[in-house]
Formats: sequence, structure tokens, C-alpha cells
Amino acid sequence: MQTDQIKLAKLEGTYLKLMKKIEKTDLLILDDFGLTSFDEQIRNALMDIVEMKYDKSSVIIAAQIPVKCWHETIGEGTIADAILDRLVHSSHRLELTGQSLRKNKLNKSQNN
Repeated sequence: MQTDQIKLAKLEGTYLKLMKKIEKTDLLILDDFGLTSFDEQIRNALMDIVEMKYDKSSVIIAAQIPVKCWHETIGEGTIADAILDRLVHSSHRLELTGQSLRKNKLNKSQNN
């Protein structure tokens, strides 16, 4: 699901249906988290999602930006605090270092 789908659901009046669908998932994966700053709609949707998933099911967040930058990316301090408090409270953090796997794959294919 992309942020455009959330915005479209809000416009079409299907936002609650979308949230119920997300709520039913045992594992939610948010990939490329924070590549762009969050606008108000996406920030509020993220708060809704994090709140409904909190202590009920798993969420994996994959991001290229460091966790210390998430507050600024989410924006609006109070909501960012609430989101990050819920995410960090019972999280397990894995920080990967080194070259990108895509970059390594590209280098290998160019050398062949």
C-alpha cells in the first residue's frame, strides 16, 4: 500500500474499511519509511495504524534514514512523539551497515 491509497481512501470515504483491512493483518511491513516528509493526512493515518497495531500485532519498518531523523520526517512534534513512543516501546532494532545489496548486485553484473 502506498500513501496515495490512503489519501484516495479518505477522498472516497473508504478510509475506515482500509484501516480495518490493515488491522486484520498479523504483520504490517512499512518499507522505505520516511523517504519523503509526511503531510498531515499521512501523519494522522500513521498514528491511526500504529495505535491500532500497538501491542496487538507486529510491524516491521524498513528505512534508509536513521531512526534519530524519524521525528523530523514525521513532523508535528506531539504526533511524532506519540507515534515514536508506541513504535519504540516494544521494538527490536536492527541496524544494517555496509554496501547496499542492490549496489553489490549491480557491481557483480557489470564485472561479468
